[in-house]
Amino acid sequence: MSIEKKRVMSMSEQTARRWIAERGVKVDDIAELVLYLQKPYHPDLKLEEAAEHVEAVLRKREVQNAILTGIQLDMLAEKNELAEPLQSIIKTDEGLYGLDETIATAIINVYGTIGLTSYGYIDKQKPGILQFLNDKSTGQVHTFLDDIVGALAAAAASRLAHRAAHTE
Repeated sequence: MSIEKKRVMSMSEQTARRWIAERGVKVDDIAELVLYLQKPYHPDLKLEEAAEHVEAVLRKREVQNAILTGIQLDMLAEKNELAEPLQSIIKTDEGLYGLDETIATAIINVYGTIGLTSYGYIDKQKPGILQFLNDKSTGQVHTFLDDIVGALAAAAASRLAHRAAHTE
């Protein structure tokens, strides 16, 4: 008989998970993106397995730090609490502002460079939840969150690929 240990989450992990959920993103939404990226290579991949890889990525401290930083900036921009010109840049998701992608890259790099191409692809395609997060008509600011969610999916897909190749 196996006794499962209840894992205690740090405050960083609890907050990162809560903020993602409060902004309308579920782990399964991210897992759907992992399926989108990995189905051609793993046709039998199930949502539950993809979600396990997302969960593992969310347990990483570097990932939590990126989530907290990016979402905090989105929330501050939403409340018009940033100084100009940063307020306008983040609120409008200005095309030449690349720090949202830079924060996403911090997440991707946890699992190696394989995630970079997956991230670029999914960021351009904007499937699933990414389309919703990119919709400016919702009244919410997701300048960082859309990139964070894409990066979480790309990192989880990379983790899956490494595991499948027995290289992690």
